[in-house]
Amino acid sequence: MSVAISILPAATMISLAIWLVLLFGRNRFWRADQRLSEAGELAAWPDVVAVIPARNEAETIAATVNSLLGQDYGGSIHVIVVDDNSDDGTADIVPKDAAVQVVAGRPLAAGWTGKLWAVSQGVEAIGQTAPDAKYILFTDADIIHDPGNVRRLVYRAETDGRHLVSLMVMLRCKRFWERWMMPAFVFFFQKLYPFPAVNDPAKRIAAAAGGCMLVRRDSLQNAGGINAIKGELIDDCAMGRLIKSQGPIWLGLASRTRSLRAYEDLTGIWNMVARTAFVQLDHSVLALVGTVIGMVLIYVVPPTAVVVGVMTVDDSLLLGGGMAWLTMVTAYAPTLAHYGLSPFRGLALPAVATVYTLMTLSSAWRHWRGRQKGDPRQRIDPHPKHQRPALCDLGRPGQGDEPIERLHRPPRPRKRLQSRLPQH
Repeated sequence: MSVAISILPAATMISLAIWLVLLFGRNRFWRADQRLSEAGELAAWPDVVAVIPARNEAETIAATVNSLLGQDYGGSIHVIVVDDNSDDGTADIVPKDAAVQVVAGRPLAAGWTGKLWAVSQGVEAIGQTAPDAKYILFTDADIIHDPGNVRRLVYRAETDGRHLVSLMVMLRCKRFWERWMMPAFVFFFQKLYPFPAVNDPAKRIAAAAGGCMLVRRDSLQNAGGINAIKGELIDDCAMGRLIKSQGPIWLGLASRTRSLRAYEDLTGIWNMVARTAFVQLDHSVLALVGTVIGMVLIYVVPPTAVVVGVMTVDDSLLLGGGMAWLTMVTAYAPTLAHYGLSPFRGLALPAVATVYTLMTLSSAWRHWRGRQKGDPRQRIDPHPKHQRPALCDLGRPGQGDEPIERLHRPPRPRKRLQSRLPQH
């Protein structure tokens, strides 16, 4: 304990310096200001085909598909749902429509992750379903797309020359743990992959959010197709890297499109993070140690310095820790505002970050235990519903939170291009 207290002043100054760098550098990721503007008019709106991998998504698939069929879009939209060997009747619940095709998933092929194997089968079906489609919208089976979402995505891609346009959907923040943990997840993701840097064609950093990715079809083909990332567990960021090799991409926060994925307790969030956190570190022990040290230094040291400063009447420790903590709260405030939450919740970010650090350690422990025991239950599920929470906006908590059964209502009537496939 005495050793820890003796190094606390130096650690506090380092933490404050890091936060100042994050606040004024790192492309000012914390402003959370990368948003899609409203769409203007195009001379012609290109065809779009949505590909939805679905495994046991009976509760939400109808709402997702209906939200796509109800898009206010000037071009054609087709929807391909890949039923990834569901056992809950997902395929039977998919809305029947001339613009919708359900593909029965084949057994998992060697070398593929389950989600990407399902996605690849959806891409294969495009040749028959929507051969003229210029864009593919990769989305999850629990996303409610705002009626203008596809229009805004395509408009940004067409007018700004983007080969990929992706939105981090608004995560559900209704329950206690969701409100504390989900905004922090979004904040950490922005810190890891600064959106302004991702959107800068001159910078190498690339990322995407898997719940909503509009990709130019020819760019994906030229990059090697889904086969080029078939073994990636963190598939959305792999897609971002793949497509940025072909041209500029764009990643931002949505404000009207949202995820229905619910995390009723901490266990669900813990398992979601622990499943891939160690993968993000390339299973490196050194990276794990560095991450833990970094999280402690950045998030735990400031409040610790304040407490110790008060107890020991050390003004320099109190001032340094207080400034670092205040900078942390300031940086977190825009993300909290995006979720309609009080900026004072930022005072608890050190505690939330500690929980995420424990989740990362748990991820490493599960990996080591599974490898040593050869227990398949400890291995990463090849058929995940999500690699990360569908990492587009709810507006504010309490707004747009319709029960799922209301979201199953039929979409507004609109003109649709008849499917080129015979209906079965």
